Amino acid sequence: MKYTGRDIYCDLILSKKINITILKKTDNILAFYHTNPRWKTHIVVISKKHIDSFLTLKQKDHEIFLELIEVIKQISGKIVKEKGAVRILTNLGEYQDSKHLHFHIISGKETVRQS
Repeated sequence: MKYTGRDIYCDLILSKKINITILKKTDNILAFYHTNPRWKTHIVVISKKHIDSFLTLKQKDHEIFLELIEVIKQISGKIVKEKGAVRILTNLGEYQDSKHLHFHIISGKETVRQS
C-alpha cells in the first residue's frame, strides 16, 4: 500500500490500521520496527501525542521529549551491544515525509538504494 497522506503515524500506525512489530510502548511513546526498512536494523520511535516535528516542540512537550529520548537511549544501547554501532536520525523540512515527530534508530548496511 502506497501512503500519500501527511502523517502516517497518526493516520495508520497509532490508529492500528496497519500491523507493526512493537519493540517498546509506554503511555506516551511507541517504538516499532519500520514497516518498509531501509537498513538491516531500522526502528522508529514516535510520541503518541501529535507533534509536527523537532522544530515545533513546545515547552509543554518537555516531559514527553525526555521520555522519547530515554526510550531511544535504551533501544540504541541494546543495538550497540549487539551490533557495535547505531545511528539516530530525524528529518526536518522537505526531508520529513511524515509530519509527526519521529526518530529512526538504524544499524547495518542500507538495504534499498536511495533515488
